[in-house]
Amino acid sequence: MLIADREFVGQEWCSFLRWKRIRQCLRIRENTRALDDLARDLFTTLQPGEVRTLFARTWVYGGWMHVVITLSPAGDRVIVASDLPILDVLKTYRLRWGIESAFSSLKGRGLNLEATHMTAPDRISRLFGLLCLALAWMARVGAQTVLQHAARQDNRGRAEVSQVRIGWQVLGQAARWGGEAFWVCLELLRTPFPTTHTSNSRSVRC
Repeated sequence: MLIADREFVGQEWCSFLRWKRIRQCLRIRENTRALDDLARDLFTTLQPGEVRTLFARTWVYGGWMHVVITLSPAGDRVIVASDLPILDVLKTYRLRWGIESAFSSLKGRGLNLEATHMTAPDRISRLFGLLCLALAWMARVGAQTVLQHAARQDNRGRAEVSQVRIGWQVLGQAARWGGEAFWVCLELLRTPFPTTHTSNSRSVRC
């Protein structure tokens, strides 16, 4: 399964994925043509939080795919085309944000993976594995910290600092100064994440 944003689209690309039998879940641009209509002309009365879809599969980029559209709370239209079953389209596409956040934390906004001058694949592989372990540790420490002390939020109700960044700060201080705080962080590395009780299920209108 390939999950991708709007820069990874096009008929040649999508045809290649079908040829390789790789299923796809792609956010498409508003000027993408779905049969005889442009994607931006579909469901123009959509309200924030609503999810709408065409009744049947539609010809997009050289193949038949489901087109699902939703409007974010900020008013952004999210249009996703996929060959998945219709109820799995948005649930699958939402996984992309976690992937994006992880890469962001591994690169310039966090551990600076792209700054390495290594070229040997085996060395890069070991470095990547070590940074993934560090990222998981930071995320776990951050989740525990936020569980005990709620993070500050901005005017839109979003956390001002991510859990990974909070974990980075706490873990950095613990590693620097040692003591009981470091051993608490080390114990968290083998402790499961807190369970969540939120539900993402929603109805889909055609």
